[in-house]
Amino acid sequence: MPTTVTETSLDDLPVRRGKVRDIYDLGDSLLLVSTDRISAFDWVLPTGIPDKGRVLTQLSKFWFEHFRDVPNQMISGKIEDFNLPAGADVEPLVGRAMLVRKTTVVPIECVVRGYLSGSAWTEYQQTGAVCGVELPTGLQESDRLPGPVFTPATKAEQGEHDLNIGYDELVARVGRDLAKQLSTLSIELYTRGAEYAMERGVIIADTKFEFGMLEDELLLIDEVLTPDSSRFWPADQYKPGRSQPSFDKQFVRDWLTHSGWDRNSPPPPLPPEIVEKTRAKYIEAYERITGKEFPWK
Repeated sequence: MPTTVTETSLDDLPVRRGKVRDIYDLGDSLLLVSTDRISAFDWVLPTGIPDKGRVLTQLSKFWFEHFRDVPNQMISGKIEDFNLPAGADVEPLVGRAMLVRKTTVVPIECVVRGYLSGSAWTEYQQTGAVCGVELPTGLQESDRLPGPVFTPATKAEQGEHDLNIGYDELVARVGRDLAKQLSTLSIELYTRGAEYAMERGVIIADTKFEFGMLEDELLLIDEVLTPDSSRFWPADQYKPGRSQPSFDKQFVRDWLTHSGWDRNSPPPPLPPEIVEKTRAKYIEAYERITGKEFPWK
């Protein structure tokens, strides 16, 4: 099993650590490093998934290039372009780091749902709607929706839950023009990405995008259509009326759910077989979508 990188260190560079990323401030740019940390139920788990960070970075890089007509924050994924301090240990960064433009982050999770699953399925059973959007009656779990639904949420601080908000609340928070931009662009990106993935045997059931402003320009930022930000299902096993097998961390969530963990105390370590299977799921998602062999097998 490859080495697991759960934390990086670059001397003398300011760093902020999220659930998964170590974010280094380089002045007018940022270095985003996706570690192998994995989170579930608002906890960072004590066990990392080897190469998970590389999958997230390389898939995001793939999609940034695929959506090259949409302005984004990526500058380079090449270590030689990072201009790091002399003597910096770059080995842990290989394949998992990206130099990006610094933006003013729009504090909204731009969620797009194409299928009825997860919390959306739970809400639909109770109200017949998802985040205030009325849906047809009689839908089953995992059914494809009549069209992609934009369901924005607040961007929570670490350790807090994202909160779904209605479109009117979005307008109140960011203004009508930006709200329209976020909605239109999110649905467009989801639709294009889902069509591309479907051709490669992957259903993207839902996803979330993040955006930032650089001067007056809206940029696509953070990660894009990865197993951490999306629900990926194998198309050849899709069957409405039940939960679906997946390429994302639902595998880990399922194990935690059946482990007896109470979600209030620190989570238990993941068994080696769960780590290995989760790593394989992430790598399979990368290979199916990009059509390339994962370079760090």
